[in-house]
Amino acid sequence: MTTQNLQDSDIERLARKRAAAKMGWYIHAGVYIAVNLLLAMLSAMSGRHWAVFPAAGWGIGLAAHGVAVFLLTGGGGLHERLVQQERDRLALQRDAW
Repeated sequence: MTTQNLQDSDIERLARKRAAAKMGWYIHAGVYIAVNLLLAMLSAMSGRHWAVFPAAGWGIGLAAHGVAVFLLTGGGGLHERLVQQERDRLALQRDAW
């Protein structure tokens, strides 16, 4: 779908979709941090440094998720701010044509 052919309702739908994808990444990152902090504490208590392996593997997945969300898509609370940013970006692209 090219941005030059988008109507306001299309911009709204696409902005919400992109904002939801970004929120999904923020949630993923928060869970990654929380779980890996717990694993690091367990690893330290055991005297071995095994927690680096799940952190590295999951980190690769988190990075890939971030690339897909932030690099491949172009670009109130956090969710509403993201929706508004996407609305503005899409409207500018549409109006440029």
